[in-house]
Amino acid sequence: MTASRVDAQLRSEAERFELRFGCESCAHFAPETRACGNGYPTAPHVGVQLSRVESLLFCKEFELS
Repeated sequence: MTASRVDAQLRSEAERFELRFGCESCAHFAPETRACGNGYPTAPHVGVQLSRVESLLFCKEFELS
């Protein structure tokens, strides 16, 4: 997987456009088990705070719920 760099522009645009990318906003995420319904690992995508990271992994299976 290739990580996307998180910079000031991404942080600003994510806030302005209410970008959702984490498992918590995905239709495939089962909150009761904190697992992906498609079996993908959730660790890289759960609880990500853009203000605290320098890179981000986007999930190819993400579907906004």
